[in-house]
Order: sequence, then C-alpha cells, then structure tokens
Amino acid sequence: MGILVAVLWAVFFLNLATGHLLTGHLAIEPRRVRGLDGILFAPLLHGGVPHLVSNTLPLLVLGFLAFLDGIRRFAVALGTSWFVSGLGVWILGGGLTIGASGVVFGLFTYLIARGFYNRNVLQILVAGVVFLAYGSILWGVLPVVGSNISWQAHLFGALGGVVAALILRKRPAPFRADRLSR
Repeated sequence: MGILVAVLWAVFFLNLATGHLLTGHLAIEPRRVRGLDGILFAPLLHGGVPHLVSNTLPLLVLGFLAFLDGIRRFAVALGTSWFVSGLGVWILGGGLTIGASGVVFGLFTYLIARGFYNRNVLQILVAGVVFLAYGSILWGVLPVVGSNISWQAHLFGALGGVVAALILRKRPAPFRADRLSR
C-alpha cells in the first residue's frame, strides 16, 4: 500500500507539473467512450492536496489490513473495488470523476463483509474496529446536492468491496463419505 500511495503522490505532482493535463485525459467521463480509460486511471488522480491527503491515511490503514489476508486476496479486493467503482461512475456518474475514494470505500466494506462471509471471529472483530474507526464514511454514499464529491464512486466502490468479500469467501470443506465411518 505504501508503494500505491507513493504512486498516487508522484502522479499528483506530475499532473500538477503538466497543468492537470492528465486529469483532462484520464478522468472518468460518464457514458463517453473516451472516458472508459478513466475506470483504470481515475483513482490515481486527485484534484488537490486536501483530496489526496483525505485518501492517503485510509488507503494505508485499510490496505494494510486487507493485505494481511495475503497478496492474492488483497489484489482481488483492491481490483474489484477499483473496477466496480469506476464502472459504476462511468454508467451513472454526473461529471468528470477522479480520486481513490471509491477504492477506500471498497476496502472498507471488504473488511467489514469478509468476516461475516467467512464466519471468522477474528475478522469480525477487525470489522468492528474498522467500523468504529471509519464507519462515518458511509454517509459518503448519499448524494449531496451542489457537492463536487462523487457519491457514485463511493457507493459503487462499497459495492465492489462486498462483491470482493463474496468472491473470496472461504468455501466449506467438501463432503466426504469416508469421514462418516470414523
């Protein structure tokens, strides 16, 4: 996660140095073919230092906690949150959209949902701590009139996190008849 956050800051300074040229070309532009590449690149772009700072700490904390499950599970949770958030914004968004907050919401809901899908007490305890620390972000899935914040990115990122938890849920061991004879 530290590497991803470093990339976000490097892209921010590169975008700043180019007069926000990257934003003009790589943001999600809803329902436009030319905006499809934004699904991949928009989470790397931020509109200012406060925007990037507001995503940095939650990405580090939530990403670290998701990474504890292993790199494959982390990659699926991150990728699913990233993609579902971007696709949802592309389909239902209201304007040019950038930022990693959809990924933050995805990692948040992944950490909340995975323990319940897995029926794992430790993961449920982590979910409780994560909810206590970051639960107030859930207000961000609601539309705010006149706001420049993409509630769609938040909502679909959160949905992506739940989808990732469902995809990664632990499957029960298959039934084996030879176990009955013991």
